[in-house]
This record gives sequence, structure tokens and C-alpha cells, in this order.
Amino acid sequence: MLEIRPNCENCGKLLPNESSEAMICTFECTFCTDCVQEILHNVCPNCGGGFEKRPTRPAVHLNRYPLSDKMIHHPVDLEKFDKVYEQYSKTDPRKR
Repeated sequence: MLEIRPNCENCGKLLPNESSEAMICTFECTFCTDCVQEILHNVCPNCGGGFEKRPTRPAVHLNRYPLSDKMIHHPVDLEKFDKVYEQYSKTDPRKR
């Protein structure tokens, strides 16, 4: 089950459950759409995967399946990311 993490790992922007700006990779690394589009160009800096819109957990299930309150804030090291980006950017995310 998804954790539904509360913020962008890069810029720290809050991404509540109902946010339409939350993007995740297959390992649930969580970033805002601005960081995904403007900085990461759809390449996860942690795993090299692509991003998809994070779903919203229905409110009726929040008591039984609470959201994560663990804030992860690791701004992207652009020098290290350049190597990851170079390795994965020319390959379709579904074929990485």
C-alpha cells in the first residue's frame, strides 16, 4: 500500500493527499510536478525510473489506512543527478 508521503523530496513543498501536484516513481519517491518537469525531466534521481501522478487515498479509508507523516527532504545533488540523467534520459521510462 502506498505511504502517500507528505512532501516533495527536493524542494520540500507540502503535497497533501488531495494534491494534484504529487508525482511518484515505482519506489514511491515523491516529488512535485514542478521539480519533475523543470529539474528532473521525468528521471527519478534515486532509481532512474519515470514518474506518474500519485493517486489520492479516498477519505473514507484514511482512519484505517493513515497517510505517512514522515517528511523526506533530500534536495537533489545536481552534479550526481547529471550522471543519472545521462544514463536514463534517452530511454523511455517503461523500458529503463
